[in-house]
Amino acid sequence: MNLKNIKNVVTNWFSKPWYPIAISAYPVLTLLSANIGQVRSDSAIRPLVVSIAFGSLLFLIIWLLFSRKTYKAAFFTALVLALFFTFGHVYIAIDTKYPDANYTVWLLPVWGILFVLAVFWVTRPKLTFVSSASTMNTIAIALVVISLWQTISTVSPQGAHALGAPNAPIQADLVKPENAPDVYFFLLDSYGRADLLYRAYGFDNGGFIHDLEERDFYVASCSQSNYVRTELSLGSSLNMMYLQDLSDSFKPDTTARRLLWNSLKHSAVRYNFESMGYTTINTDTGFEWLNVSDSDLFLSPPPVSSGMTEFEGLFLSTTLARYAQDLGLVDPDYFLGVEFRDRFHSAFNSIDEISKMPEPTFSYIHVISPHPPFVFDSEGNPTYPADFWNEQRQYPPDLYQKGYVNQLQYLNTTMTEAIDTILANSETPPIIIIQGDHGPWLQPKDKRFWNTIYFPEHKDVLYPTISPVNIFRLVFNSYFGGNYDILEDVSYFSPVPKLYDFSEVPYPCGY
Repeated sequence: MNLKNIKNVVTNWFSKPWYPIAISAYPVLTLLSANIGQVRSDSAIRPLVVSIAFGSLLFLIIWLLFSRKTYKAAFFTALVLALFFTFGHVYIAIDTKYPDANYTVWLLPVWGILFVLAVFWVTRPKLTFVSSASTMNTIAIALVVISLWQTISTVSPQGAHALGAPNAPIQADLVKPENAPDVYFFLLDSYGRADLLYRAYGFDNGGFIHDLEERDFYVASCSQSNYVRTELSLGSSLNMMYLQDLSDSFKPDTTARRLLWNSLKHSAVRYNFESMGYTTINTDTGFEWLNVSDSDLFLSPPPVSSGMTEFEGLFLSTTLARYAQDLGLVDPDYFLGVEFRDRFHSAFNSIDEISKMPEPTFSYIHVISPHPPFVFDSEGNPTYPADFWNEQRQYPPDLYQKGYVNQLQYLNTTMTEAIDTILANSETPPIIIIQGDHGPWLQPKDKRFWNTIYFPEHKDVLYPTISPVNIFRLVFNSYFGGNYDILEDVSYFSPVPKLYDFSEVPYPCGY
């Protein structure tokens, strides 16, 4: 086929009015591109299929109503789809800027007027819309391609055994002992230190501390997180360095996170364990930027076990179909609770299987608890997440305290059971690290967080003020012949949105 024939084929193809199909796909793809760091890309598959099917069916119905006038039907379908898919975005924008405005009374009638105007425009006899097909096709396909490119360009091309930050302190001469211990790193999101829990919420966590110390855990009574937010804290913990030293890119005048997220996924800790032949394991958090999904074993619950995923609920809220939520026909907040409970149970239910694996394993298990949403009461019964926030989806202090303390108590029970399972199934005494990443919300500059470690035969190297940046340095030094220096334990605060504008904060200890 020569160039002229190719040009004729493309011209002929673009003259056909297929753009409603591309327009149906675009809202899902652009929403995915805007949230690709938060959700897995496969979460868009089902809404994409449904959206395209909806657009195709709408096109067919309008085509029949317009006496099979294809070009006119295609243009009107595009207008209807635009109204349908933009409604929720306008709704959310108004609600964000004017939360007290009674916009629900007039917004839908405005959309009704726009629909009527579209009908009058398209049904004018002299308008055929034949000449607009090529332009509309070009615009539609350009929007789809841009969305796909934005999604693809944010995905790291690195292989599994790689380093996200070139300065990460790996050591090539680490030695795996003959009876290598399994290593468990439990990250309990937003778990505060005992004295902070008592001061802020009047909650005594002494029972859990007693249970841990009975099992020979070391509870670091004066430990603090090194940074204020999850990605900062973990990026430092898993690379055993302060971020200021890890890369020159972490400057006060930037908010870029790509390198930070890559350094979390492809960390020095993971690299060291992989180099020694460990099997790496990770569990699904529901946040793609937190997931180390290219681990040797990535454990996740069925993606649609709740009937609707969080991404699907978000997509629904950006369309005219959000009225199904307002009328009580669909409740994304219910599905949100189911999804978080599914991931919580999936992570802890996998412990028995992991602890029986014959090869040495490094398990990084990040649990979004006691961090909100609050989906468990103190006994593990389901709770409704929306019961703990107000109309602006913000947490009042009293409701936050209630939800946090209840969820923490159930987490304590579940964590104790997991520890007992690991210890019972381990032939070689394992290393178990249980820590938070920062303290509770509503305590913005207080970095007192939970940190307890099971360090068989090397408990003497631990100390009350140990912070995350030094924990894996001690792991590698004590068990694998490492030669890491122990850094000064320091905590830093940084304001929103200036992630890397760090200022040192005090290191308090005691009630």
